[in-house]
Amino acid sequence: MDDDYEVFVHFVDADGEHQSALNADHSPPQPTSAWSGAVSYDHTISVPPGTPAGQYSVRVGLYQNHSPWDRVPLAQGEGVTVDDQLRYTVGRFTVSTDSSCEDSGPAGQDPGNFSPTFSEEFNSGLDTSVWNDHIWYESSNPTTNYKVEGGALKIWPQRDASGRFFNRTIDTDGKYYQRYGFFEMEAKLPIGKGAWPAFWLFNHIDDRRPEIDVMEAYPGGGPDSGWSDSNLHPTAFAATVWPHGASNDAAGHRTLQTADLSQGFHKYGVKWEPNKLTFYFDGQEFYSLDVAMSDPMYIILDLWFGSASGDPDDSTPTGESNAFEVNYVRAWQFR
Repeated sequence: MDDDYEVFVHFVDADGEHQSALNADHSPPQPTSAWSGAVSYDHTISVPPGTPAGQYSVRVGLYQNHSPWDRVPLAQGEGVTVDDQLRYTVGRFTVSTDSSCEDSGPAGQDPGNFSPTFSEEFNSGLDTSVWNDHIWYESSNPTTNYKVEGGALKIWPQRDASGRFFNRTIDTDGKYYQRYGFFEMEAKLPIGKGAWPAFWLFNHIDDRRPEIDVMEAYPGGGPDSGWSDSNLHPTAFAATVWPHGASNDAAGHRTLQTADLSQGFHKYGVKWEPNKLTFYFDGQEFYSLDVAMSDPMYIILDLWFGSASGDPDDSTPTGESNAFEVNYVRAWQFR
């Protein structure tokens, strides 16, 4: 092919509605410009709890990984049909009313190796017995810039009463901790100058600050930074490990180039073993590091501003239409 396209995988219900919580957009393991003849690879997603029962069609295709994000016309094979959005229907599956999705395990893993310990599906508001809405060294900003709606937590850029953009942190500090296991978030990221969405494991113990950054993105960096495109849409994210806190040297870091992470939901995960960390994107391993970290940690979901994303300004889209949208957060222990 003449370009390196991204793959989209849509799941459409019987009423023709695209189920965005099941999005599986991804970069193929072999770039499309190198495809020749028949191409085959595995790509796994997990059906989240709360998915309505019924029959779903699987519709796939290719799209440009840059503006204007056009979809690519393809030749149809036997048994394949195309709709008016250049989505090619390649199969169907059924979700039954007694499906137990919580036990399906982390994306890309053998579920038999894990037992679920934490599952936040955001189906009934923010549970304050589990979540705080500010980090421990700050007070909660009273300006509303987050809510739970439609089965997702949404955190968006907003100016407060003083006119400034402010950080929002949603965490389980003092309420839920875990040592070792697998931690996974499915989310869609915001765009714009200054925006800095992240998913961490963290603790503040005496003077120690162990930290595992499962996902940090900087859409405001721009194309020269390697973090985003010219429209300030996130096209990369990073995983970083800080055994002794971010004020000390990192043990390791890896940046992964991706499709536009604001266009659909993706899974970000880490497998935390006693002497090793392995990071995953949509169920595919992209980084591993031999490191020992034994402190139990809590979960942080946040939308901050600054760092490699720059300072927010009048060009930064505000409001819930530009949210860091988290479909779920889950954790498992090793069996």
